[in-house]
Amino acid sequence: MKTIKNRNTNGRPTKEAAIKKGYKITIKMATEEYYSLKAKARSADINRSEFIRRCIRSSVVKQHLTTEQTRYIKQLSGMANNVNQIAHKANAVGYSEVHRQCLALSDRLDNVIKIIEDDC
Repeated sequence: MKTIKNRNTNGRPTKEAAIKKGYKITIKMATEEYYSLKAKARSADINRSEFIRRCIRSSVVKQHLTTEQTRYIKQLSGMANNVNQIAHKANAVGYSEVHRQCLALSDRLDNVIKIIEDDC
């Protein structure tokens, strides 16, 4: 068997492992979603795969609320209900008696809101 000594090596250069696209993902879409994807990719003048890759790179997925955050939101909701009841009471009785309660509740509300903002 003869070996070719001066073989032409002017082909496509090999890609690095980090650049190669070695994973394939199959997804199911409704008809409306499929045609929406097709139209958006066409308007961007790229193929569907590249469109999806760019969407993945630029998107941000927010995590679900933790049970602690959910508890804080429920607590905040209950406090808002209390504020509403105090407002009704203040309108009926007079504002001077309810002023102290409003200030205390306002401080509690601020604390809960700060905790929620720190967690998010």
